[in-house]
Amino acid sequence: MTTKNFSFAFVLALGAAAGCATDHQVGPGDGSGDGSGSGSGSGSNQQLDATGKYAVSSTYDISTNMPGTVGTVVNDFIAATSGPNQPTKWILDQIIAQMPNGTLKSVLSGAEPFVAGYLNDQLLSLAPDFVTTIVQVGNDFGDMAKHFGINEQYEVVMGGGAYVVTDTAVGIHYKIGTVETDLAFSGYQIANVVVSNVGMQLDSTGKVTISEHKMPLSYGKILRLGLDNVIIPMVDPNATNLSELLADLVDCNAVGQAIDDAMYANFGFDLGNAGTWSAACSAGLQFGASALYQQIDKIDASALEFDESGTAKAVDTNGDHKVDTIQTGKWTGTLSYSGTPAPLATATFSGTRM
Repeated sequence: MTTKNFSFAFVLALGAAAGCATDHQVGPGDGSGDGSGSGSGSGSNQQLDATGKYAVSSTYDISTNMPGTVGTVVNDFIAATSGPNQPTKWILDQIIAQMPNGTLKSVLSGAEPFVAGYLNDQLLSLAPDFVTTIVQVGNDFGDMAKHFGINEQYEVVMGGGAYVVTDTAVGIHYKIGTVETDLAFSGYQIANVVVSNVGMQLDSTGKVTISEHKMPLSYGKILRLGLDNVIIPMVDPNATNLSELLADLVDCNAVGQAIDDAMYANFGFDLGNAGTWSAACSAGLQFGASALYQQIDKIDASALEFDESGTAKAVDTNGDHKVDTIQTGKWTGTLSYSGTPAPLATATFSGTRM
């Protein structure tokens, strides 16, 4: 993860302070003086200095080029609520998948269509918020790709007569609906992504040009970070992961009793008991959560790479001949996953001297 293709949201336009902002070029006087030397310029033509450290925010819409594996994960969320007798069939699928081979598993597998229909008729009491919550999680999961931001730090030095940038991605900015959240990699055992020796030019008009560079990101880790720390707490303040969310959404004691009742209605005798099926329900939900997380983890089999170059405007806001803000930045380039590049869609950046 040491180049700039980073695979997991921001337009931050910084305006110059009214009345005191100047271009990064300090121009000569405008001739408005009264002859006493009080004009707005003194003939100074001093070039601005861009060396220093900047907090930079890059924002992307990568939804158009969302990696296929990511789409699979989103679709699995939605699949839990679509089709005949869903979502109870999804719940039963997870119960059956984690059960050991034997009579109980065989019988429940054979009776699944009937049991799913029976449970679905009692859905409001078994899992009243399951459908709406899973759909919301799925939508929010996709929304992370539409407003995907990288929080970076630029260290700009002069080397060999030219500016050289060390670009360090230090965290992620998530925008989901109207909620915006910043999470630092350091708080979640994720290493910063460092890109060295990035070229930068600053011309006399204040135009900043950042040379092409690449940053690879572990997009799966970033998605899971957003899922567990942003999306899930938004829909269930008591949950911090999928296992806890599913446990809150589904009353496994009620599911266990309903399965027992359905099996009796289908076979005319008890097979297992409500406690057995309740325990299987809890284990099944944990199994389902783990399966979804495993799909997210598969995304990191390849890095999500941003191969980009950028242009922006540098502004000196206090007249000290140093760049204070980087405005209206735009990235162009490609986004690649598993070796397949696609053009970057909307991609912007801005920065402030630290």
